[in-house]
Amino acid sequence: MNGNDGMVKVLYTTVLGRMILKSIHLFRLDRLIICFLKSRWSVPYLKWYMKRYGIISGDEESYRSFHAFFSRKKKLADIDVTPEHLISPCDGWLSVYRVTQSSVFYIKGTYYRVEDFLKDNTLAKNYDGGTCLVFRLCPYDYHHYIYIDNGYQGRNHFIPGTLHSVQPIACSTYPVYTQNRRSWCLLTTENFGPVVQAEIGALIVGGIVNHRENAHVHKGMEKGRFELAGSTIVLLFEPGRIRLLSGLKEKLSEDREVRVEMGQWIGNAFKNKRSN
Repeated sequence: MNGNDGMVKVLYTTVLGRMILKSIHLFRLDRLIICFLKSRWSVPYLKWYMKRYGIISGDEESYRSFHAFFSRKKKLADIDVTPEHLISPCDGWLSVYRVTQSSVFYIKGTYYRVEDFLKDNTLAKNYDGGTCLVFRLCPYDYHHYIYIDNGYQGRNHFIPGTLHSVQPIACSTYPVYTQNRRSWCLLTTENFGPVVQAEIGALIVGGIVNHRENAHVHKGMEKGRFELAGSTIVLLFEPGRIRLLSGLKEKLSEDREVRVEMGQWIGNAFKNKRSN
């Protein structure tokens, strides 16, 4: 268990921790933390953070704040550009869930309705029987994300909310994915049909920066980034659209998370059949 896991465990499993968590949300202490992380006073914390999570950038001394480091761009690894290959939009831990015919998916002890997640009942029905992919980003991950296919992005729908941790222990305590601040859009893709992509904020700060809307996009193009703290990306696919790679599917079958990297091949387009 790393230090961040320990803090989250205290916040969500102890009386004192829950009192602290309530105070953070009630008094919007995240605003003070944001000011600190954008100031030069955060440089000592940045150095500790990089050492704690084994992050090596080679130009540590050039950053004037934690925010400057966190929002940095880096040279990306190779992105699989084969059209019918489904790729990961980000670095993180992947888990997969079925959306039932009644538009419900189950994550870490909590049931979620797609219509509550999107606040759009009509669109939610399109994903009955579909697939939900969840990518959980950790502190050491690169917090930018990309498009999974060529296509067209509709407008961004921002839903205000609180900022719970997205770690499993928090997800088993609160309905995190329908309570947290989030932004979603509909991607009309060339190979995977209409895909909902949602970015979800997390404890303590959850800035979401998306670069465009109502625009044509290309596979591997940067879609946006998280500011100051890690979070989660959710992809919703209609039934019969994707099939995960067999080796990956086996690892995920036991409700486990699997480590993936931005641009990594994780599945295939599976047109005119039900996904597996």
